Amino acid sequence: MKKPSSKIREEIGKLQEQLKQAETREAERIGRIALKAGLGEIEIDETELQDAFEHLARRFRGELAASIGGKKRVEDGIPSTATATVASGAAQGGHGEV
Repeated sequence: MKKPSSKIREEIGKLQEQLKQAETREAERIGRIALKAGLGEIEIDETELQDAFEHLARRFRGELAASIGGKKRVEDGIPSTATATVASGAAQGGHGEV
């Protein structure tokens, strides 16, 4: 039996609220980590910070790492420790997306 459109809209509304709550939890978690890392005190352009976060995400997804003799290297000329330090604070600056 097919659902009426009103039921579907109701379900969509509930899912949108769940998504909003999940994004808020994730933003708070990342923000706490960024503050612990001391990134609340660093002045950096939001665009640059967003780029650093995107780089960090690619790094952890394995998109930047290439296996060389059993070791990993990070491409784009950014050392892995510098990337993690700078990028982990991006949630603090944010773009209002979360």
